[in-house]
Amino acid sequence: MPLLEVENLKTYFYGDDSTVKAVDGITYDIEEGETVALVGESGCGKSVSSLSILGLIPSPPGRIVDGEVKFRGTDLLQLPPSEMRKYRSRRIAMVFQEPMSSLNPVINIETQLTEGMMTQLGFTKRQAGKRALDLLETVGISDPERRLTQFPHEFSGGMRQRVMIAIALSCEPDLIIADEPTTSLDVTIQAQILDLMQTLTRERGMALLLITHNLGVVARYVERINIMYAGRIIERGSSTDIFEKPSHPYTVGLLNSIPRIDRDTRSSLDPIPGQPPDLARLPNGCHFAERCRNAIDRCVRDYPQTVQVEPRHTATCWVADEIYSNYASQPAHV
Repeated sequence: MPLLEVENLKTYFYGDDSTVKAVDGITYDIEEGETVALVGESGCGKSVSSLSILGLIPSPPGRIVDGEVKFRGTDLLQLPPSEMRKYRSRRIAMVFQEPMSSLNPVINIETQLTEGMMTQLGFTKRQAGKRALDLLETVGISDPERRLTQFPHEFSGGMRQRVMIAIALSCEPDLIIADEPTTSLDVTIQAQILDLMQTLTRERGMALLLITHNLGVVARYVERINIMYAGRIIERGSSTDIFEKPSHPYTVGLLNSIPRIDRDTRSSLDPIPGQPPDLARLPNGCHFAERCRNAIDRCVRDYPQTVQVEPRHTATCWVADEIYSNYASQPAHV
């Protein structure tokens, strides 16, 4: 049994005259101790899907209208709020995108680190304080005793994200969801944070769901990748499958937009044309068709079926087999 199973999850937001299908029937799973990525550009529904798992969708206007989110076989969507609270932090923890807006600016770091341990694990204030000290050392923050007394504004962006990781680790969860954990950080700090998360989760046997818009970020960190577009997962496979044999035009576009040192500098970036569709007014056919260089007439009329191009590699595209064959015949480059 996988640690987490997301099955046909649909989360919609209702307005006065429209319905935004932010997450429109996604399915994926995460095994014990596995690192999985959910990749897609801004606005595709990645963050909404993670908030849905934790039951944090604001209602109104949002509502989970269908699907299952099973954690060790228990459907979290069927739990009452009091039971769901026992899963947050203790079983599933989250590292949010922007630590400055996630950390309370008027409460010191020690209080924010110890609160979950005292609530979820029953630690005394002294026990939680000692563990908070150890956690700051674990995530690489020097002089932890002084730092515990400080406030978020006294930390740099990278240090604040390290504090968020320490909070996520504090209750020893089985799964950590990291939602764009490096977005606001410079490149060198991004690598440090990702290396830290990979090391700590593997040492502790935790699973990690890494949510990002940047395929280049996940190349060296994850076992499997789910590509998301306009509220749906349109390609799934191992990291090797996705980078070596992409089978959806959108995935190809994401890969081509990554700068590479082995390309001619005059054509090193090949951006995807156009804009993502309005999630409140999705087209009848493939949602990527208007931006796709491989589109055929059928793409505009009918939403494509999911094709299994390899045993654990699928793509939702009418021309998936053709694209897969093209890349499968080329020498490996990753």
